[in-house]
Amino acid sequence: MTASETAPATSPIGSFEKWLSLWVALALGAGLTLGSLVPGLFQLLAAAEVARVNLVIAVLIWAMVYPMMVGVDFGALGQIGDRPKGLVVTLVVNWLIKPFTMAGLGVLFFHYVFAGLIPPEDAQAYLAGVILLGAAPCTAMVFVWSELTRGDPTYTLVQVSLNDVVMIFAYAPIVAVLLGVTDIPVPWETLLLSVGLYVVIPLAAGMLTRQALVRRGGEAAVEAFKARVKPGSVIGLLLTVVLLFGFQGHVILDRPLVIAMIAVPLLIQTYGIFVIAYGAAIAWKLPFNVAAPCAMIATSNFFELSVAVAISLFGLGSGAALATVVGVLVEVPVMLSLVAVANRTRHWFPG
Repeated sequence: MTASETAPATSPIGSFEKWLSLWVALALGAGLTLGSLVPGLFQLLAAAEVARVNLVIAVLIWAMVYPMMVGVDFGALGQIGDRPKGLVVTLVVNWLIKPFTMAGLGVLFFHYVFAGLIPPEDAQAYLAGVILLGAAPCTAMVFVWSELTRGDPTYTLVQVSLNDVVMIFAYAPIVAVLLGVTDIPVPWETLLLSVGLYVVIPLAAGMLTRQALVRRGGEAAVEAFKARVKPGSVIGLLLTVVLLFGFQGHVILDRPLVIAMIAVPLLIQTYGIFVIAYGAAIAWKLPFNVAAPCAMIATSNFFELSVAVAISLFGLGSGAALATVVGVLVEVPVMLSLVAVANRTRHWFPG
């Protein structure tokens, strides 16, 4: 079976994905309210930990990540050589540029531009959060962005599969280097445990599930299964946001501008990385149906992984966890604006 035969049948963005930032904002409000009304409940949930892994959050994160991993087809890796230029662009941007520019912007804004507005310990925590975001390239939503720009589904599948393989080996070392360079302590054991829990195990489970489904009913069975488990993924995301903001309520209510300050470097990073990746695709004369998903996967973040790792490393009530959730808030509207830019500049590409 070829990669083109196994490419996912993506569909235009649904109402939930389109309004994801709104649902997240509502979950944020629910978390703030519940955190004020029933603080004892949140303290009880925070205490449910084993080896610094919060069991409640772990279940919610697995609910988010597992359906995405079922959609990854490692058989598509056999098609790597078909479109090498696009893969080079996104691999270079994802792993050699994006994490480092995000760390640089975090240092600039949290240590200098906003230095008088954010306590130094909070600045370090927000910096850690944006580093975790910048080092994690997107997995699931890339299929949506690719469809909205009429990108090549086979290329998108190959790119996602390759990025997931690279992530297993590169995410922890890059995060450790950037946290160390910015004077943030690196709990190596917890970092490696997080990658194992939230990348390796869900990826292995997704691969086994996919193989079983394909044997039973082909790609149609895979898509039907993903549709059935998608509500669990949605619920996992929103409940995670509720818990995070339940713990962060006192911080946000005391300093309501903190969300906007965290969003500033994230916005600059997202638009800046798109310009780099899209510009490279134009300069290298890639066809549009490769250039668009190439730029989208380089730009968007695997925020589910970032949230999970931030909680494991720094705790539910940490500024790092808060920063990763702000990434969820800004992700969808920004990416939709970039989809619009790509579609309006289609004529810049050959063919």
